[in-house]
Formats: sequence, C-alpha cells, structure tokens
Amino acid sequence: MRALWIAIEASTPQDLKESLLKASKDLCDAVVLDTSDVEQAKSLGIQVASLEGGDIQVLTGAEMDLIEALKSDGKLICLKLTVTSRSDEDTVVEAVERGADYLLISCPDWKIIPLENLIAKIHGKAVVLAEVATLDEARVALETLELGVDGVVLKPLSVVDVEAASSLVKSVKTRDDEIATSQKIEVSPAKILSCKPLSMGLRACIDTCDIMLPGEGMLVGCQSSTLFLIQGEVEESNYIEPRPFRVNAGPISLYVLTPENKTRYLSELRAGDEVVIVDRKGNQRTTVVGRVKIERRPLTLVEAEIDGRAVSTIVQNAETIRFMTPDASKSVADLEAGDEVLVHSKEGGRHFGVFVEEEWVLER
Repeated sequence: MRALWIAIEASTPQDLKESLLKASKDLCDAVVLDTSDVEQAKSLGIQVASLEGGDIQVLTGAEMDLIEALKSDGKLICLKLTVTSRSDEDTVVEAVERGADYLLISCPDWKIIPLENLIAKIHGKAVVLAEVATLDEARVALETLELGVDGVVLKPLSVVDVEAASSLVKSVKTRDDEIATSQKIEVSPAKILSCKPLSMGLRACIDTCDIMLPGEGMLVGCQSSTLFLIQGEVEESNYIEPRPFRVNAGPISLYVLTPENKTRYLSELRAGDEVVIVDRKGNQRTTVVGRVKIERRPLTLVEAEIDGRAVSTIVQNAETIRFMTPDASKSVADLEAGDEVLVHSKEGGRHFGVFVEEEWVLER
C-alpha cells in the first residue's frame, strides 16, 4: 500500500495540531514535524520524521555526506530535496546509492516529468515520497508513469484533509500487486427467462480511456441491486471493427457500477468521470470515461432470475452487445431462456448511489 505522510508546521495553532496528530495515528504512516513537537507525537505512538529526535532522520541535500555515518548507527534516513533540474535528479540517485531510505521530493516547477524520471531510475530502491499541495496533485503523483510514487506528503489544513488524503491513497491501484490484491466483486450466474424486443430508446455507449480484453466489461442494470456484466466491444466480426475501449451499456436510465461500490445513472456520466471495469472472475479496475455517446436505437428487454428473484436489464438490440457467461460471452441476439449470464447481485437499496444494505426498495 502507498504511504501517506503529513507535515505539520511548528506555527500551526495548538488545537489544530493536536487534532491532526490524533487523526494521523490511524490514517497516516508518518508525520513530519519540527523538533519541538516530536515528543508530543511520540507519546501518541506516531512515527515521526524530523531533523532531530524522530524515528526517521530528515536531512537536506547539503547534509547528504552524513547518510553513511547515520546509517551505520542504525538510523532511518529521509533526504528532503527540491528538484528543479536534471542535476537535482542526479543528486536524488546519488542519495539512493548512499543508502537513503526515503526521498521526500518537492517539484515546484514541473510536477510530472521530474517524477517520471525519478520513478524510472530508482523505483524499488528507496521509498519515493512526493510533496503535494492538493488531492489532485496527490493523485497525479501516485499515478505518474503508471507505477507512481510510493507515497505523498501533504500539509493538511484540517482533519477532513487527512481523511480525504487517506481515502485517496488507499484507492489508487495502478501497480500489478495492488490490482491483484484489490477486493473482488462477487459475480454469480443468473438464468435467462426471456428476451423481448422493444421499440426505440436513448442508449449510452461508455467510451473509456482504456482498452478492455475479452472477458472484461461493466456492470449495468435496471435494478441497482442486480447489475449485469456486459462485455466491452472486443470481439472480431465480419461487419465491424472491435472497439475495445467501449461498452454499449444500455438506456440512459440504467445504473452502472462506479468506484467505491457506488452506482451512477448512465445519463449522469461525463468525460473525466470514473467507472469500474470488471472481469468474469470479479477482478476490478478503475478507468476514466472519455465520452458518453447517446443515440436513439431499438432496444431489447432481458429478464433473468437469481435466488428466486426476477431481475432485468435493457440493451440495444444489436449483435455487438454481449453478455458475460461463466465461460465466454454471448450476443443478446443469441440469448435464449435457460442460458446463464453473470450478474452482481446484492439485496439492499441505494441512496444517491451509496449502497445501504438495510434499506428495502422495490425496483422492477
């Protein structure tokens, strides 16, 4: 998991300082403090990085010659550096070679390219922490070059800032090991009852900033409690080129699964929003919406049954819309009563997209 450090200045009002320290105990991996505040933080059981007296010894670039001596004394070393040129990048690399455990990097000029360069050079050799001013900067740093930095350091103005930063750091999963260990979405087979052609309606294609593979798609449906796994347009055909960035999701009133187990209406999605890509094993990843393409098309009602409950979704009546099955995928044009398709089903309600297990709601 990526690291979250916060930096609290000595001039911070005492009541705010105490609140931030208490919040950091459960939400942060370390706190960067002035020497005068070290003992207060240590009394709370918080890992402290400081110029003196902390669990992690903070050094500036001018003190890099001290690294070897301090390391021989068993100290954890964090070198704090401002990167404004290629020579500064070389200094960071040298610090890693000398044995620095942490690199706290500030990029006041260019925010992304220096981090890309450093990630490429020293990823896995030391913990790279980027100093950030906002949550947007934090996300960019954590996702830069796909691998991202190992953590961020934020100067929060409130406990809410700490909570939001902690949630963000936990949610970013761009590395293979993070994706592999992310919580799976439960998908189960539902039995098709019928497929009924409907008249015209507005349907939405979700075009993403990613490529889906066979067996990957999105969860959509008429009822928020049961979402059908619709495969991306990844299949070859004699009539149309694959569009592996796209899921032809259905009418604009349908629900679609988004990050943090929330749902949105298809009509609400805009370029820049996030949705969840899911495969038939329940593995999930987040992607960005590039566009939502809404057009009037003939539709088909698909009704199914799971655990004795009738569930349904509506899709465009076209061969390119494929439902995920336990072993493959099947075009809506070929679905028959008795076929099994994969759904994510969990009884409960939604309040503005947030799942409420105890709520009873009837959607049909």
